[in-house]
Amino acid sequence: MHYIRKAHERGQANFGWLQSKHSFSFGRYLDPKHMGFSTLRVINEDKLSPGQGFATHGHRDMEIISYVIAGALKHKDSTGNEYSVPAGDIQRMSAGSGIMHSEYNASNSETAHFLQIWIQPKLRGITPSYEQKSIIQTAPLTPLVTPSGEQGSVSINQDASLYRLQLTAGQTYDLQTNHRKGYFHVISGSVEADADTFSSGDAFALNSEQRVTLTAKDQLEALWFDLPA
Repeated sequence: MHYIRKAHERGQANFGWLQSKHSFSFGRYLDPKHMGFSTLRVINEDKLSPGQGFATHGHRDMEIISYVIAGALKHKDSTGNEYSVPAGDIQRMSAGSGIMHSEYNASNSETAHFLQIWIQPKLRGITPSYEQKSIIQTAPLTPLVTPSGEQGSVSINQDASLYRLQLTAGQTYDLQTNHRKGYFHVISGSVEADADTFSSGDAFALNSEQRVTLTAKDQLEALWFDLPA
């Protein structure tokens, strides 16, 4: 493994209405050792209190992905999109030349738990766009986001793909990068890899031409990023 990022080592922010854990430097948390990996720049694990959220603010030249773990998000942006994003859905917003948006917990009684993911774009200054889908798991490793929206996935302005991995206890799976790079982030459950155990919030990265065999210790849900070398 090229890089290991344990959950308890992440940066943290607690604003009362928002609790956030930062895999990479973000906001007030700055660590030169953790500035991203390949084109992957941000993974924030956020928990929004009922009825709370991010007021209207701007982004540009970033591919922003939301993966809702529990609850639902209420999204509204300056291009006219206004949607609820329930648990299990994948949402991609290409900020491009500039977009204003807000994101709130859609519930007034339950916490919204989600991952906010930023990937640097391939082309800058493009027309902002939005895409959201509910994707059924068709194999242990199922594509959620791909450059051209292959196999019913959401598209992205980058030579990068995001997959959801689901394994049952005792099931194994091989991950390999070939001429690419890879980043693995555990959402829930635990898995053994290279004699180390990775649980919720833990992550590791692989460089080009690396391979690892995963063995699920219990029901596992994780994300696998296939990234440019």
